[in-house]
Amino acid sequence: MARPVTLFTGQWADLPLETLAEKAKSFGYDGLELACWGDHFDVTRALSEDGYVKSRWDILNKYGLQCYAISNHLAGQAVCDIIDDRHKGILPPHVWGDGKPEGVNRRAAEEVANTARAAKALGVKVVPGFTGSSIWRYVYSFPAVSNEMINAGYKEFADRWNPILDVFDEVGVRFALEVHPTEIAFDIASAERALQALNHRAAFGFNYDPSHFGYQGVDYVGFIRKFRDRIYHVHMKDVGWSSTPTEAGVFGGHITFGDARRFWDFRSLGHGNIRFEEIIRALNEIGYQGPLSVEWEDSGMDREHGATEAAAFVKRSDFKPSNVAFDAAFEKK
Repeated sequence: MARPVTLFTGQWADLPLETLAEKAKSFGYDGLELACWGDHFDVTRALSEDGYVKSRWDILNKYGLQCYAISNHLAGQAVCDIIDDRHKGILPPHVWGDGKPEGVNRRAAEEVANTARAAKALGVKVVPGFTGSSIWRYVYSFPAVSNEMINAGYKEFADRWNPILDVFDEVGVRFALEVHPTEIAFDIASAERALQALNHRAAFGFNYDPSHFGYQGVDYVGFIRKFRDRIYHVHMKDVGWSSTPTEAGVFGGHITFGDARRFWDFRSLGHGNIRFEEIIRALNEIGYQGPLSVEWEDSGMDREHGATEAAAFVKRSDFKPSNVAFDAAFEKK
C-alpha cells in the first residue's frame, strides 16, 4: 500500500463519531476525513471548549485511526452562493442567523476561516470544501451571458475568499476546493480561472474527485497533470454514465439519484466508468503522498457493504511508483 486510505464521514453524519470509527476500522480503513457537521467535528467547540479536540483524537486513537483533513463543504458553499431557503437546511444555526443573504455569506466566510484555525488545533494541514458560486446559474448561456458578468463573478469570488485564505496562510493550513458543479470551478477551464482570480496563491488548491468530471466529458486524468502542484487532497469516488441515449441527460432531468432514466449516477468504487489505475499512475507522477479518501455514494447499494468493498478496492488499486527503470539491468556498466 502506497498511501493511507481514509473514509470521508460526510455521508455518515447520522452516526455518532465513535460508532462510525468502530465501523470504519472493521471496514478496513486507516483513518477518517472528518466532516464539520453531525457529531463528527464541531468548529466552534474545537476553538472554545477545552478538551474537545483531544476528545476527537481519543476516539480515533481508540480504533487505531488517523486523520489528515477536516472538511467543511456546507459552510463553504454559502460563501459565494446566492442564498435561498435551501441553505438553511445545510448550515448551522449560528451561520444561518436571520437568513438575510449578505449576513449568511459573511458568517459562512467566518466559519470557513475558523475551520482553518480548528484544523490547526487538530493538527491537520488541509481543509477540503466548496466555495459556492454566484455565476453557476449562468452555466447555460441563454439569455446571453456577457463576459463582464462572468468576470464579475470571479472578482466576487476573489473578494470573498482572499480574506479567508489570509487566515489559512496565518495558521499554515491549505484550502482544497472540490471541483464540482455548482462551484466557482467545475472543470479544467474554470479551475484555471479560479486560480487566476486569486493570483495563484498557494493557500488555495484542489480536492481532486474524478466522479465530478467523467460524466461531463472532462479529462479527469489530465486534471491531475495540469494542476500537479495544486492537488492537496484526493477523494476516491466512482461514477457510471450510459453509452447510449437516456431520458435524462447530463443535466439530470430534475429526477433523483438512483432513477434508471438518468444518464449518469454515482457508483461504489469499481462499479462505474472511472479508470482508477490511470489516476494512481498520474498521482505517482506528480508525487502525491497524501491520503486516498473514499467518499462513498451509491443509491443502489448498502453503504456498509459498499464502504467495506471500497476500502479493499482502493488498497488493491494503489501502488508505489518504481524507483528504478525496468530496463536498468541491461545498461552497460
